[in-house]
Amino acid sequence: MNLADLARELQRGLKEEVFVNEPLARHTTWRIGGPADLFARPVTAGEFDFCLDFARQKGLPLHIMGNGSNLLVCDGGVRGLVVQTRSWRQVIVREEGIRACSGALLSRVLEVAARHGLGGLEFAAGIPATIGGAVVMNAGTPEGCLGDIVRGVEVIAPDGSRRYLEYGDITFSYRSTSLRRSGVVVTVDLAMTAVDPRLIEARVKANLERRRARQPLEWPNAGSVFKNPPGDYAGRLIEEVGAKGWQAGRAQVSAKHANFIINLGGARATDVLELIARIREAVAGSFGVNLELEVEVWGEGP
Repeated sequence: MNLADLARELQRGLKEEVFVNEPLARHTTWRIGGPADLFARPVTAGEFDFCLDFARQKGLPLHIMGNGSNLLVCDGGVRGLVVQTRSWRQVIVREEGIRACSGALLSRVLEVAARHGLGGLEFAAGIPATIGGAVVMNAGTPEGCLGDIVRGVEVIAPDGSRRYLEYGDITFSYRSTSLRRSGVVVTVDLAMTAVDPRLIEARVKANLERRRARQPLEWPNAGSVFKNPPGDYAGRLIEEVGAKGWQAGRAQVSAKHANFIINLGGARATDVLELIARIREAVAGSFGVNLELEVEVWGEGP
């Protein structure tokens, strides 16, 4: 069955249009990425289940995309089905905190929390991720991380069954969790605390100002490219080897924050991968440190 036929069949279960050979550069914060064979945007839990069942039945590789942050898609694109969760974004205030569907942006969850005087998520101000993607990678800042406030997560296992994982069922570590092996995140429950909304607003404002001062937010980027090695900072090591300003094609190591690679306009994944390789080689040669990627890499090369 060709892609057009698969798209028509998938479309029967979805309200929003299914796209064939959709350029993922339109959907990543880096504005980089080749085409997805099939691209779908479910808006309900039923549609989300339909997409996952469809991929299993057809034997299609499945990729779940939130806001496209923290993601480098190769120039050759992605085979199979890419399911973007951003249209599935309900946020519910509960007595013990907040429940959010996986496609809800962190900014939206934080907005709802602040309005109801629920604190604990202020550290995430400015992180351009969905709650589903953020919890899987245990996104965070020096002020905190998702693992600090997660109460539980509902997932769809590879066999299609649903499971609810309590906090104790999940292993949280620096920019990683055991959820990568558990299946697809459906909803996330956050344990929040009562805080004066004015204090939440002040914390959020301070965190946003700090990000704007330190990070090159004026350029398309994917956040920190490398994880911080134990006891040190990737940005410091990259700056020490003189990599600020290095350029490959239209990708550049930011002069503002060395652990950011920015798209100057028209950058390709091969440009970014070239800079990643050069940085790793320089840091390993100078400090004996092997930098580990924080961003995910999807797809195929040219």
